[in-house]
Amino acid sequence: MAKLLFVMTGTAYWTLKDGTRHATGYWAEEFAAPYRALTDAGHEIVVATPGGVVPYVDMMSLQPDMAGGAQAALDLEETIRSAEVLRRPLRLPDARLDDYDAVYLPGGHGPMEDLWQDADAGRLLTAALASGRPLAIVCHAPAAMLATRIHGRSPFAGRQVTGFTNEEENAVGLAPKARWLLEDELVALGVDFAKGEMWQPYTVVDGNLFTGQNPASAAELAGRLLKVL
Repeated sequence: MAKLLFVMTGTAYWTLKDGTRHATGYWAEEFAAPYRALTDAGHEIVVATPGGVVPYVDMMSLQPDMAGGAQAALDLEETIRSAEVLRRPLRLPDARLDDYDAVYLPGGHGPMEDLWQDADAGRLLTAALASGRPLAIVCHAPAAMLATRIHGRSPFAGRQVTGFTNEEENAVGLAPKARWLLEDELVALGVDFAKGEMWQPYTVVDGNLFTGQNPASAAELAGRLLKVL
């Protein structure tokens, strides 16, 4: 069985352009759906965060209208409650790529606050991409690709990537408040940005790089990852 590293945000807020803090963290479905699929298949998960802090779930993602109904919200809560790995994360600088068969980054707005400028995340993603091991990233977590720039150049330039779109950020009402938008910054990074319909599952595979557009894409992304493990 494989051993996977989940690289997760360590923040509970996202700073907007007016300086206010928008409560966030990781999006429940983006952790829970892949965690269930991978552990049910017998794979081992280890979590790492900046500073080794216990990751915060975005409480909005546990509301029934966001989770897909009352039972779905309860199922997400139960998965998170039972996932002991969330309560004993590694410090991101202590995570050694050689110890893992694959790397996965769930989103939520949290990565827009910390992972996008985290040097350890940047080094890990650069090494994972070069290693040929599966690297899966969903929703807002492709923000961590911005931390891979050296002298203005990223190894992700030219790769086909998807992520949370400008249209989706507008639809949730946060685009006008954001300091920057993920799609815009990824395009500026030099990736080949691809996107599907808003809120619908959409995933892209480019070599060993697997990306998903939004929370609904997390389960599909996990399924594609399982096929190659």
